[in-house]
Amino acid sequence: MKPIRHFKYILLTGGLIIGLSLTTSSCAKKIYNVTHEVFTDGQYDTEFPAANCAEQIATLSQAIKLLNSIAYYKQYVFPDTVLIRLKDIDRAYLQRYAVQINYFNNTASGTATLILSNPSAVALLTCAHIVDFPDTIIKYVRNDGPAKTYVKSIAFKEKQTNYISELAEGRDIEILLLDRENDVAIVGRQVSQMIKDIQPVLNCPLGKARDLKWGNFVYLMGFPRGNKMISSGLVSDPNRGRDGGFLVDTPFNRGFSGGIVLAIRDGVPNFELVGIAKSSAAEFEHILKPPEKIDYSEYDDFTPYNGEMYIENKASIQYGVTNIVPIETVIRIIRQNTRRLNFLGYDFSQFLEDKK
Repeated sequence: MKPIRHFKYILLTGGLIIGLSLTTSSCAKKIYNVTHEVFTDGQYDTEFPAANCAEQIATLSQAIKLLNSIAYYKQYVFPDTVLIRLKDIDRAYLQRYAVQINYFNNTASGTATLILSNPSAVALLTCAHIVDFPDTIIKYVRNDGPAKTYVKSIAFKEKQTNYISELAEGRDIEILLLDRENDVAIVGRQVSQMIKDIQPVLNCPLGKARDLKWGNFVYLMGFPRGNKMISSGLVSDPNRGRDGGFLVDTPFNRGFSGGIVLAIRDGVPNFELVGIAKSSAAEFEHILKPPEKIDYSEYDDFTPYNGEMYIENKASIQYGVTNIVPIETVIRIIRQNTRRLNFLGYDFSQFLEDKK
């Protein structure tokens, strides 16, 4: 017979109690005991933790960081009277035909988790889409001919900055590995001088997403809207794809991408990393908006706006359906790129080993 662990609860209340060991008194508080049984079956738990695990969660949360990324672009706009094909554009074309030059930036933020930290280097696990900005952005002229024939404007990325304010020398984080297909990235940097206060890495075993079943309970940690938060949810549709992807019913906000997903095997504090949050279902719509730099105090609800307008592709998140990258995918990608990562000076053997 499998061993059983017992947890005793004492509940205090001043009202009516219906339960075990019921006692009544006109002035005394009512007390009853409940023994909660947890079977150690080696499987991931489906029930809410039966013991206090706040201290363990607080320790694990120290490894997650807010990652910010900014890409800076220079855009060249061509007149409608000049038809320019992409293959013809060179420096001479830009200088001759561009009638307007604009500068803009694209930004993104998300969650990154420390998986390597030593006195000379740090590396973090995150989602690729947080740091993946295109080198070139092309807008085409609308005409009666074939689509995407003539260029209306072209923008080139001049610089990209990735930074983590919580890390020492964290303003020049480099992209070490980028897998667009699986939305996985490893970022980090070599530090210019030895760090005295080494940041703690995520200290829990690597789990197995393929062991998850319908209804398993999981914790998620990340930075939705830039705030470090913890949430919980239940697993749905387990074992999706080759590595065992799955869904969680946790509400998803911008910034949660890259957040860790922790399952519990046979009760707390037996946390295991089973994946990272990737995305949520969303609907997109195009809306008109004024320039970003505008003094709204000059306008009110009764004054028509007649200034410049821009088109924005706005996403409306459908909360409650969060897609997860399974830990098996992360492990496979790191192992496939071990030689390259080692060449860059990053050794992930300690992260990949069994930490149980």
